[in-house]
Amino acid sequence: MVEVVVTGIGLVSALGKSLEDSWQQLIAGKSGIKLHQPFPDLEPRPLGLIGKQPVELRTLTKMVVDSALKDALLVPPLFDCGVVIGSSRSHQASWEEIARERGRQTDKGDKGDKEDKEDKFLPHPPLLPSPPPLSWLDTLPHMNAIAAARQIGATGIVLAPMAACATGIWAIAQAVLLIQSGQCQRVIAGSVEAPITPLTITGFQQMGASAKTGAYPFDKHREGLVLGEGAAVFVLESTELAKQRQAKIYGQILGFGLTNDAYHANKPEPEGRSAIACVKQCLERSHLTFSDIDYIHAHGTGTQMNDQIEGMVIQRLFPQKVAVSSSKGATGHTLGASGALGVAFSLLALKNQILPPCVGLKEAEFDLDFVTTAREAEIRRVLCLSFGFGGQNAAIAILR
Repeated sequence: MVEVVVTGIGLVSALGKSLEDSWQQLIAGKSGIKLHQPFPDLEPRPLGLIGKQPVELRTLTKMVVDSALKDALLVPPLFDCGVVIGSSRSHQASWEEIARERGRQTDKGDKGDKEDKEDKFLPHPPLLPSPPPLSWLDTLPHMNAIAAARQIGATGIVLAPMAACATGIWAIAQAVLLIQSGQCQRVIAGSVEAPITPLTITGFQQMGASAKTGAYPFDKHREGLVLGEGAAVFVLESTELAKQRQAKIYGQILGFGLTNDAYHANKPEPEGRSAIACVKQCLERSHLTFSDIDYIHAHGTGTQMNDQIEGMVIQRLFPQKVAVSSSKGATGHTLGASGALGVAFSLLALKNQILPPCVGLKEAEFDLDFVTTAREAEIRRVLCLSFGFGGQNAAIAILR
């Protein structure tokens, strides 16, 4: 079996605009979540914004891909490089703006009909939205991955996975398969999310899933999730190629698990059966046992149901000594990018031999070894988990 390693990481989050800045803020126990009101029609909410206003997807993608290539000491064009860039929301912000503009045009037209007496009997042409900054073709869900391919000059395989909060790990898994099957020796893979839009904020609020003050994963007094912007992209290569060019190696992707609950649109299956199957599948493919895992980067959204079932699954499967934390109390929930951010932080934990803290956790509801402040530890094997809406479960195992 071809070994697949990570030789470059690009990461942008509410904690910082670089991998190192985000990591340093995380291990210091800081949070990038603040009270914001980016849209005047909506009340202020805690959000994980990268800047003062919501970031544009194209800008975020370019930043994170450039950072990953620079970290891997690669220079475009990379003609034979695969591209797997996922997102659960993609260009949704652009589509909402198109809809708002159409509404403004319609309102303006209706008002003109009433005021214009001379041509009130003449037919008016259909009202069209003003041209958006991107053409509508450029805002289709897969076009962000295509844009990344253009950015690096890649003419090979391009994939654009979309699997709710499991997207990031799924993207990495697809990249691993491309390399192991011999279709590529190198793949740029990860996920980018710019989800701070009126529809997304309102949707989670209407579901009762949004927090009012902050994100507190696995805490007895957790309120719900906090939306965050973010992206993490990796350079994945065969070990052979990485050694040929004497690249630095963050870690090896051992295996992954991907399952679906087939239960409900947004509620996880109460017994966690599919989530358990996902973890078991991942460990079997990685040739690991439950006791081999030194650290689990949990999904840990801060919602009642997710944390309850995830805590139950970890308690049922793993020894009590395994260290557990979630980074969403620091970055916010970056939806489709969250698994990719989790993998990036897991790789830095392996590199630095430091367990990152579960920021926001004060009083744990579950009897697990939660990391509440960063601590040095011997870490060799890490498991990263993502559990998405629709019951999409993903797990990935990483070796130092």
